[in-house]
Amino acid sequence: MHIALLSRNRNLYSTRRLIEAAEQRGHSVRVVDTLRCYMNIASHQPSIHYRGEELEHFDAVIPRIGASVTFYGTAVLRQFEMMGTYVLNDSVGITRSRDKLRSLQLLSRKGLGLPITGFAHSPDDIPDLIKLVKGAPLVIKLLEGTQGIGVVLAETQQAAESVIQAFMGLSANIMVQEYIREAKGADLRCFVIGDKVVAAMKRQAAEGEFRSNLHRGGSASNIRITPEERSTAIRAARAMGLQVAGVDLLRSSHGPVIMEVNSSPGLQGIETTTEKDIAGLIIEHMARNAAPVKKAPTRPRG
Repeated sequence: MHIALLSRNRNLYSTRRLIEAAEQRGHSVRVVDTLRCYMNIASHQPSIHYRGEELEHFDAVIPRIGASVTFYGTAVLRQFEMMGTYVLNDSVGITRSRDKLRSLQLLSRKGLGLPITGFAHSPDDIPDLIKLVKGAPLVIKLLEGTQGIGVVLAETQQAAESVIQAFMGLSANIMVQEYIREAKGADLRCFVIGDKVVAAMKRQAAEGEFRSNLHRGGSASNIRITPEERSTAIRAARAMGLQVAGVDLLRSSHGPVIMEVNSSPGLQGIETTTEKDIAGLIIEHMARNAAPVKKAPTRPRG
Protein backbone atom coordinates (compact mmCIF):
# COMPACT_ATOMS: atom_id res chain seq x y z
CA MET A 1 0.00 0.00 0.00
CA HIS A 2 0.94 3.64 -0.46
CA ILE A 3 0.16 5.33 2.87
CA ALA A 4 -0.19 8.99 3.84
CA LEU A 5 0.76 9.68 7.45
CA LEU A 6 -0.74 12.98 8.57
CA SER A 7 1.77 14.33 11.09
CA ARG A 8 3.36 17.71 11.73
CA ASN A 9 6.66 16.20 12.85
CA ARG A 10 8.21 13.07 11.32
CA ASN A 11 10.67 12.85 14.24
CA LEU A 12 8.02 12.14 16.88
CA TYR A 13 8.27 8.63 18.35
CA SER A 14 4.81 7.54 17.20
CA THR A 15 5.36 8.84 13.67
CA ARG A 16 8.78 7.18 13.38
CA ARG A 17 7.46 3.85 14.64
CA LEU A 18 4.54 3.81 12.21
CA ILE A 19 6.90 4.54 9.31
CA GLU A 20 9.25 1.74 10.42
CA ALA A 21 6.41 -0.76 10.89
CA ALA A 22 4.88 0.05 7.50
CA GLU A 23 8.17 -0.16 5.60
CA GLN A 24 9.08 -3.44 7.32
CA ARG A 25 5.86 -4.88 5.86
CA GLY A 26 6.57 -3.65 2.33
CA HIS A 27 4.41 -0.52 2.31
CA SER A 28 5.53 2.96 1.24
CA VAL A 29 4.82 5.94 3.49
CA ARG A 30 4.76 9.67 2.88
CA VAL A 31 4.61 11.99 5.88
CA VAL A 32 2.26 14.88 5.11
CA ASP A 33 2.15 18.02 7.27
CA THR A 34 -1.57 18.49 7.90
CA LEU A 35 -1.40 22.28 8.00
CA ARG A 36 0.37 22.49 4.63
CA CYS A 37 -2.49 20.70 2.88
CA TYR A 38 -5.07 22.80 1.05
CA MET A 39 -8.17 21.63 -0.71
CA ASN A 40 -10.15 22.01 -3.89
CA ILE A 41 -13.69 21.31 -2.73
CA ALA A 42 -15.40 20.38 -5.99
CA SER A 43 -18.51 18.26 -6.54
CA HIS A 44 -16.99 15.76 -8.96
CA GLN A 45 -13.22 15.93 -8.55
CA PRO A 46 -12.29 16.87 -4.98
CA SER A 47 -8.54 17.11 -4.54
CA ILE A 48 -5.87 17.91 -1.97
CA HIS A 49 -2.83 20.02 -2.78
CA TYR A 50 0.46 20.10 -0.89
CA ARG A 51 3.37 22.48 -1.27
CA GLY A 52 2.26 23.63 -4.71
CA GLU A 53 1.30 20.26 -6.19
CA GLU A 54 -1.72 17.98 -6.17
CA LEU A 55 -1.17 15.07 -3.80
CA GLU A 56 -0.79 11.66 -5.40
CA HIS A 57 -3.29 8.87 -4.76
CA PHE A 58 -2.95 7.02 -1.44
CA ASP A 59 -4.42 3.66 -0.53
CA ALA A 60 -4.81 4.62 3.12
CA VAL A 61 -4.36 7.52 5.54
CA ILE A 62 -3.16 7.36 9.13
CA PRO A 63 -4.19 10.56 10.94
CA ARG A 64 -1.93 11.75 13.75
CA ILE A 65 -3.75 15.04 14.30
CA GLY A 66 -2.81 17.03 17.39
CA ALA A 67 -5.56 18.49 19.57
CA SER A 68 -4.53 22.06 18.73
CA VAL A 69 -5.21 21.52 15.00
CA THR A 70 -8.34 19.38 15.28
CA PHE A 71 -10.56 21.70 13.22
CA TYR A 72 -8.24 22.01 10.24
CA GLY A 73 -6.91 18.47 10.53
CA THR A 74 -10.35 16.88 10.40
CA ALA A 75 -11.25 19.10 7.42
CA VAL A 76 -8.26 17.65 5.55
CA LEU A 77 -9.26 14.15 6.62
CA ARG A 78 -12.83 14.70 5.36
CA GLN A 79 -11.38 15.61 1.99
CA PHE A 80 -9.53 12.28 1.85
CA GLU A 81 -12.79 10.56 2.77
CA MET A 82 -14.62 12.36 -0.04
CA MET A 83 -11.96 11.10 -2.44
CA GLY A 84 -12.68 7.51 -1.37
CA THR A 85 -9.41 6.95 0.50
CA TYR A 86 -9.44 4.53 3.42
CA VAL A 87 -8.78 6.37 6.70
CA LEU A 88 -7.72 4.53 9.85
CA ASN A 89 -9.75 6.81 12.14
CA ASP A 90 -12.36 8.92 10.40
CA SER A 91 -13.04 12.61 10.92
CA VAL A 92 -16.33 12.07 12.75
CA GLY A 93 -14.74 9.68 15.26
CA ILE A 94 -11.91 12.10 15.94
CA THR A 95 -14.20 15.10 16.47
CA ARG A 96 -16.45 13.03 18.75
CA SER A 97 -13.53 12.02 20.96
CA ARG A 98 -11.97 15.51 21.05
CA ASP A 99 -15.18 17.04 22.41
CA LYS A 100 -15.03 15.81 26.01
CA LEU A 101 -18.63 16.65 26.79
CA ARG A 102 -20.05 15.14 23.60
CA SER A 103 -17.99 11.97 24.05
CA LEU A 104 -19.30 11.47 27.59
CA GLN A 105 -22.87 11.98 26.40
CA LEU A 106 -22.37 9.37 23.67
CA LEU A 107 -20.82 6.92 26.14
CA SER A 108 -23.66 7.55 28.58
CA ARG A 109 -26.16 6.74 25.83
CA LYS A 110 -24.47 3.35 25.45
CA GLY A 111 -24.80 2.67 29.17
CA LEU A 112 -21.05 2.61 29.82
CA GLY A 113 -19.55 3.38 33.23
CA LEU A 114 -18.66 7.04 33.79
CA PRO A 115 -17.79 9.30 36.70
CA ILE A 116 -20.75 11.47 37.71
CA THR A 117 -20.28 14.57 35.57
CA GLY A 118 -21.88 18.00 35.76
CA PHE A 119 -21.96 20.83 33.23
CA ALA A 120 -23.45 24.29 33.71
CA HIS A 121 -23.23 27.81 32.33
CA SER A 122 -24.49 30.14 35.05
CA PRO A 123 -22.45 30.94 38.20
CA ASP A 124 -25.78 30.87 40.09
CA ASP A 125 -25.90 27.10 39.57
CA ILE A 126 -22.45 26.34 41.03
CA PRO A 127 -23.61 25.17 44.51
CA ASP A 128 -26.12 22.73 43.01
CA LEU A 129 -23.59 21.63 40.37
CA ILE A 130 -21.19 20.63 43.15
CA LYS A 131 -23.97 18.68 44.91
CA LEU A 132 -24.68 16.78 41.67
CA VAL A 133 -21.18 15.26 41.73
CA LYS A 134 -21.33 14.33 45.45
CA GLY A 135 -19.54 17.43 46.70
CA ALA A 136 -15.85 18.05 47.32
CA PRO A 137 -13.29 16.76 46.65
CA LEU A 138 -14.09 16.97 42.96
CA VAL A 139 -12.28 17.34 39.65
CA ILE A 140 -12.71 20.37 37.39
CA LYS A 141 -11.69 19.97 33.73
CA LEU A 142 -11.31 22.39 30.87
CA LEU A 143 -13.09 20.89 27.87
CA GLU A 144 -10.21 21.97 25.62
CA GLY A 145 -7.42 20.64 27.86
CA THR A 146 -5.02 17.82 26.91
CA GLN A 147 -2.35 15.74 28.67
CA GLY A 148 -3.63 16.75 32.10
CA ILE A 149 -3.46 20.50 31.38
CA GLY A 150 -6.51 22.34 32.70
CA VAL A 151 -7.43 19.62 35.21
CA VAL A 152 -7.80 20.76 38.83
CA LEU A 153 -8.56 18.82 42.01
CA ALA A 154 -10.63 20.97 44.38
CA GLU A 155 -10.46 19.46 47.84
CA THR A 156 -13.04 21.66 49.60
CA GLN A 157 -16.40 23.20 48.78
CA GLN A 158 -14.91 26.69 48.99
CA ALA A 159 -12.00 25.82 46.70
CA ALA A 160 -14.37 24.19 44.19
CA GLU A 161 -16.62 27.26 44.07
CA SER A 162 -13.65 29.60 43.66
CA VAL A 163 -12.06 27.62 40.82
CA ILE A 164 -15.34 27.14 38.96
CA GLN A 165 -16.15 30.86 39.31
CA ALA A 166 -12.68 31.75 38.01
CA PHE A 167 -13.02 29.52 34.94
CA MET A 168 -16.53 30.81 34.24
CA GLY A 169 -15.27 34.39 34.60
CA LEU A 170 -12.80 33.66 31.79
CA SER A 171 -15.63 32.25 29.63
CA ALA A 172 -13.89 28.85 29.70
CA ASN A 173 -15.97 25.73 29.08
CA ILE A 174 -15.54 23.31 31.98
CA MET A 175 -17.09 20.18 33.36
CA VAL A 176 -17.09 18.96 36.95
CA GLN A 177 -16.63 15.31 37.89
CA GLU A 178 -16.73 13.25 41.04
CA TYR A 179 -13.34 12.33 42.45
CA ILE A 180 -12.76 8.56 42.43
CA ARG A 181 -10.80 8.17 45.69
CA GLU A 182 -10.35 4.41 45.38
CA ALA A 183 -8.36 4.82 42.15
CA LYS A 184 -5.55 6.28 44.31
CA GLY A 185 -4.09 8.38 41.50
CA ALA A 186 -3.87 5.49 39.03
CA ASP A 187 -5.62 4.84 35.74
CA LEU A 188 -5.52 2.17 33.04
CA ARG A 189 -4.63 2.94 29.42
CA CYS A 190 -6.22 0.27 27.23
CA PHE A 191 -4.99 0.31 23.63
CA VAL A 192 -7.77 -0.80 21.29
CA ILE A 193 -7.24 -1.84 17.67
CA GLY A 194 -10.37 -2.97 15.86
CA ASP A 195 -12.36 -5.11 18.29
CA LYS A 196 -9.46 -6.06 20.56
CA VAL A 197 -7.54 -4.59 23.46
CA VAL A 198 -4.04 -5.39 22.24
CA ALA A 199 -2.17 -3.92 25.24
CA ALA A 200 -2.81 -2.27 28.59
CA MET A 201 -0.75 -0.44 31.16
CA LYS A 202 -1.31 1.07 34.57
CA ARG A 203 -0.29 4.70 34.96
CA GLN A 204 0.44 5.89 38.49
CA ALA A 205 0.57 9.56 39.40
CA ALA A 206 3.75 10.93 40.93
CA GLU A 207 3.76 11.55 44.68
CA GLY A 208 1.73 14.63 45.55
CA GLU A 209 0.01 14.59 42.14
CA PHE A 210 -3.40 13.16 41.21
CA ARG A 211 -2.98 13.27 37.41
CA SER A 212 -1.44 10.06 36.11
CA ASN A 213 -0.34 11.37 32.69
CA LEU A 214 3.18 10.26 31.80
CA HIS A 215 3.81 13.82 30.55
CA ARG A 216 3.29 14.97 34.15
CA GLY A 217 5.79 12.61 35.72
CA GLY A 218 3.56 9.57 36.15
CA SER A 219 5.01 6.07 35.94
CA ALA A 220 3.75 3.13 33.89
CA SER A 221 3.67 -0.62 34.53
CA ASN A 222 2.30 -3.67 32.77
CA ILE A 223 -1.06 -4.87 34.02
CA ARG A 224 -3.62 -7.58 33.37
CA ILE A 225 -7.08 -6.11 32.95
CA THR A 226 -10.36 -7.80 33.82
CA PRO A 227 -12.89 -9.02 31.24
CA GLU A 228 -15.22 -6.17 32.26
CA GLU A 229 -12.47 -3.60 31.73
CA ARG A 230 -11.63 -5.14 28.38
CA SER A 231 -15.27 -5.07 27.26
CA THR A 232 -15.70 -1.47 28.46
CA ALA A 233 -12.66 -0.28 26.48
CA ILE A 234 -13.80 -2.01 23.28
CA ARG A 235 -17.35 -0.68 23.58
CA ALA A 236 -16.05 2.85 24.24
CA ALA A 237 -13.89 2.83 21.10
CA ARG A 238 -16.80 1.44 19.10
CA ALA A 239 -19.17 4.14 20.44
CA MET A 240 -16.74 6.80 19.17
CA GLY A 241 -16.41 5.02 15.83
CA LEU A 242 -12.63 4.64 16.24
CA GLN A 243 -10.55 1.78 14.82
CA VAL A 244 -7.55 2.73 16.97
CA ALA A 245 -8.02 4.30 20.39
CA GLY A 246 -6.46 4.73 23.77
CA VAL A 247 -9.21 4.29 26.36
CA ASP A 248 -8.43 5.57 29.85
CA LEU A 249 -10.27 3.84 32.69
CA LEU A 250 -10.40 4.21 36.46
CA ARG A 251 -11.06 1.33 38.82
CA SER A 252 -13.95 2.51 41.00
CA SER A 253 -15.94 0.77 43.71
CA HIS A 254 -18.77 0.25 41.20
CA GLY A 255 -16.64 -1.05 38.32
CA PRO A 256 -14.56 0.55 35.56
CA VAL A 257 -15.39 4.14 34.63
CA ILE A 258 -14.19 5.86 31.47
CA MET A 259 -12.16 9.03 31.79
CA GLU A 260 -11.35 9.65 28.13
CA VAL A 261 -11.16 8.06 24.69
CA ASN A 262 -8.07 9.23 22.79
CA SER A 263 -8.16 9.11 18.98
CA SER A 264 -4.40 9.66 18.52
CA PRO A 265 -2.88 7.69 21.40
CA GLY A 266 0.88 7.91 21.77
CA LEU A 267 2.89 4.75 21.18
CA GLN A 268 6.02 5.36 23.24
CA GLY A 269 4.58 4.67 26.69
CA ILE A 270 2.56 1.60 25.72
CA GLU A 271 5.31 0.03 23.58
CA THR A 272 8.02 0.66 26.18
CA THR A 273 5.91 -0.68 29.04
CA THR A 274 4.44 -3.75 27.34
CA GLU A 275 7.30 -4.46 24.89
CA LYS A 276 4.70 -5.06 22.17
CA ASP A 277 4.94 -3.94 18.56
CA ILE A 278 1.83 -1.77 18.66
CA ALA A 279 2.82 0.14 15.51
CA GLY A 280 3.06 -3.15 13.63
CA LEU A 281 -0.37 -4.23 14.85
CA ILE A 282 -1.85 -0.93 13.65
CA ILE A 283 -0.33 -1.34 10.17
CA GLU A 284 -1.48 -4.97 9.93
CA HIS A 285 -5.03 -4.00 10.94
CA MET A 286 -5.05 -1.23 8.35
CA ALA A 287 -3.75 -3.54 5.61
CA ARG A 288 -6.55 -6.03 6.33
CA ASN A 289 -9.27 -3.39 6.21
CA ALA A 290 -8.19 -0.95 3.51
CA ALA A 291 -9.94 -1.65 0.22
CA PRO A 292 -7.52 -2.51 -2.60
CA VAL A 293 -9.32 -0.20 -5.04
CA LYS A 294 -10.70 3.31 -4.80
CA LYS A 295 -14.01 3.40 -2.97
CA ALA A 296 -16.97 5.70 -2.85
CA PRO A 297 -16.88 8.46 -0.20
CA THR A 298 -16.58 6.86 3.22
CA ARG A 299 -19.35 6.82 5.84
CA PRO A 300 -18.66 7.47 9.53
CA ARG A 301 -18.44 4.56 11.96
CA GLY A 302 -19.98 4.30 15.38
